[in-house]
Amino acid sequence: MKNGHLETGGFFFGFIEILSPNDNLVEKLSSKNRRQTGGMNMPLHFIDRDISSEVSELSSVLIVPCNMCPAVTVAVREKKPFIQFFKHFLKSAPFEDYIRSLQSQLRDFGLVADVFRSSLYHQWFMCMWTARKRKKLGETAKRYDAVLVLGCESAIESVRDAVKSSKCKVIEGMEPTGIMNAQLSFQLPGDISFKNCKIVSTSKRSKDNTEIK
Repeated sequence: MKNGHLETGGFFFGFIEILSPNDNLVEKLSSKNRRQTGGMNMPLHFIDRDISSEVSELSSVLIVPCNMCPAVTVAVREKKPFIQFFKHFLKSAPFEDYIRSLQSQLRDFGLVADVFRSSLYHQWFMCMWTARKRKKLGETAKRYDAVLVLGCESAIESVRDAVKSSKCKVIEGMEPTGIMNAQLSFQLPGDISFKNCKIVSTSKRSKDNTEIK
């Protein structure tokens, strides 16, 4: 992170940079994250997909959220802090509200709608879930007609791999539009927000950036 701007390597480690004076630790963690994500820039920005036609003939759905990029997208969209440590600890309140609203909409369709939770911070990145976590998802998904994934293509691949032994349908709940460029803001007593956000196109041919109002 330079001059308060998030760059390649994962914004999560910006938290450590704010709270830790150890620059070597930050660089090591950022380098590790780049290797594990294949050099992918993060956080990604998403828009919601209309899934009404895909769930119309289902009776149950398991919502499987990635707690990083989608959560940042929602926090930026709502203009609210991503994390408030002393109010919600490691939960993103705007994203939790979003998931509850999504559950309510699915239930209005007459569906059973539950959420597959990831409480521990190292499980936030769905694309880097452990084998044990994937196995647990596979076993849980057998009780549902479909899983609704809130995450990127890599997250969707993680879910497809986990539920491949079942007949569970995989539905994409969000669509990526680009990469967010943002200023990481820390405010007492423990609020982390993203400000002055822009969406950087993932297309190498496009040089246009879109500012998030």
